[in-house]
Parts: sequence; C-alpha cells; structure tokens
Amino acid sequence: MKLVVDENIEFAKEAFSLFGQTILLPGREITNEVLKDADILIVRSVTNVGEKLLNGTSVKFVGTATIGTDHIDLNYLNYRNIRFADAKGCNAFAVAEYFLTALMKVCSDEKISLQDKSIGIIGVGNVGSKVAKFSELLGLKILRNDPPLERKNPHEKFYSLDEALQCDIVTLHVPLTFKGYDKTFHLLNENNLMKIKDGAILINTSRGAVVDNKSLRKIVTGKNLHLIFDVWENEPDLDLSLLERVKIGTPHIAGYTLEGKVNGTIIIFDALNSFLGTDYQFDFTLPPVKNNILSYNKNIFDEQEFSNLLSEIYNIETDNDQMKKMLYFGREDRIKYFDTMRKYYPLRREFNNYIVKSDSQQLMKIFKGLRFKVN
Repeated sequence: MKLVVDENIEFAKEAFSLFGQTILLPGREITNEVLKDADILIVRSVTNVGEKLLNGTSVKFVGTATIGTDHIDLNYLNYRNIRFADAKGCNAFAVAEYFLTALMKVCSDEKISLQDKSIGIIGVGNVGSKVAKFSELLGLKILRNDPPLERKNPHEKFYSLDEALQCDIVTLHVPLTFKGYDKTFHLLNENNLMKIKDGAILINTSRGAVVDNKSLRKIVTGKNLHLIFDVWENEPDLDLSLLERVKIGTPHIAGYTLEGKVNGTIIIFDALNSFLGTDYQFDFTLPPVKNNILSYNKNIFDEQEFSNLLSEIYNIETDNDQMKKMLYFGREDRIKYFDTMRKYYPLRREFNNYIVKSDSQQLMKIFKGLRFKVN
C-alpha cells in the first residue's frame, strides 16, 4: 500500500508508515503524477483535492488533518466513492487561545478596557463555542451569530449578523463555503463592513475569503479598526496594503499548537484504521513543558498584566514582526516566505500545560476556566 502524506503533518512518517510505503511531500508539491499509484492521500489546507488532482489515480481514501474542508471537492470524492475524513475540532483550543492572546495584546497596547464591552461571535461551532466560554470568563457581553445552529436550536438566543457586527469586538469562526443559503464567501463585504463601529476590534482566524479583503482595506483607516488577522484572501499571495494596516498579522498559524497538530494526526490515523479494518497503534504521548510556572502579580483583572502572562506562553508580537517583513519582499519571495514561516513554525503549547500562581481567588476561577492549572 502506498500513502502520500503532507510532510508538515505531525508524526506523519512515524505514524502512517505503519500502514505501508509513505511518501512525504510539501503540500503544494502533491500532484496528479505523484498520486498515480497511491492508495491513500493525507493533506493539509494548502492542497486542493478534486478531479484535477485525483483523476486517473488509484486513491481510495483522502484525509485532511485540518478542521476546514474548503480545499476538498466533496462532491467529486462522493462521485468516485473515495472515503473522506477530516479532523474537525482538532485545534479548537489552539485557535481560542490565539484569539485570547491576540485580543489581550491589542487591549494592552491600545489601552482598551474590556469592562462593559460586547463581543459578536460569528460562528459558534467547535472554535466559536470555546471563544464564547473564554469571553464569558472575561465578563464580555456575548452576541452569538450562527444561522445553521440557530435553526437547529430555535429556543436558544442568537443575534443577526448586523447586530453582531455592531459589537466592540467582532470575531469570525465560520467555515468557508461558496454556495447555499448560508454561504460564507465574503460574508463581510462592502455592504456590511461599514456597520462595524469605529474603533472596534475585528479578528479573523477562520478563512481569509470570509472577509472581502479589498473592501476592508478601503475602510480600515477611516474607522480606526484594530485588525487581528491570521488568515488572508488569496494566501499566500496576500494583500500587502491590508497587511500594513493590521495591528496583528500572522501566517495562518492560529491553530498551530503541538496538541492541535497531534490531535489532527490522531483523528486521521484512527479514521484510516477504521477504513482499512486495521488496528495499528502509535504512542502519541507529548513531552512535558519545562519552566511551566507563571505568576499573575495583581489582585484584579488587568489587561496589561494578563497580556504579559500570556506572552510568556506565546509572544505573538514576534510572529507579527516576522510577518510584516513580507512588506519589503518581491512577490515571489513573499509567497515563499509565507510558506516557510508556516513550515518551520515553532509549535506552541496549550494553556493546560501551565500552572498559574495568584493570590486572588476570583482570578483563579478565570484561569481554571481557561484550562490553566492553578496554585
């Protein structure tokens, strides 16, 4: 059996070689020719999987170690009777922790208090529900917008997109879809971006094309928006004038924790076992985090102190500085640099690996809710 696997999937060689001959390749170098005699294909979001890639191949199973599926032509896979598995939810905590770290950094730098602030959470699935929990712990007023979920749960309180856009903080956690009643391509566009209040914080960790980047670029300065963008339209060939205007910009790495990456591998590993009727085992145990004790030195919630603590786990400013070097490169070098940042990204560790010390019982409740161990 021959497997072709994206080389950036954690434990790719060690785990999947149990099933057979395993070829590791960069995601953008997986081609139809490579797959001619392959049985199994395992990818990330950078590989578009459809007829062009799979026509004439012997691939019987496609797995993506990601939560999104906009790079997969599911109709074509169904037509070819190719089994498919995704890793939905694998890095949900990673993205929620990125959201919190980035939000606190902007609040600290811009002297924004979260007291009496509202947050519009657009998309309340695996990631959005965790963002909602984190936001509740911080005392934010939460406006949830998720039409498909609202139809399934008519007795729960949801808000319209326009209402969510008028919050102090707006954060996007939807899949990218191009058709249907709930399509999300350019969900935020020239018709509704102006409804975002002046001075608001807008966060996108979903997919770049959920926001019309060109239309956003036109209004961001006039409305004094604080942008936190991890995803970009037309990645890796993104809009430099938008990158120049964001407070925090990163190269689609919000979900890049070691735990999130390994969870994705485990989910696809198990799905492949199920498809083949095998029972291969692999030890996915992760190493403990060294120097994992953190101190919170105030007895009240303080945006700057909170941001300082989170930066000991993840210094998001470093990623932002690295990302903005793209502003000075030519187009081809920018594209290579974006992919290189992702390929060699030093994976973060999640909050539940760290112990927080504080004298405040109230703050300890917040930290516990964020999955920190407390002391």
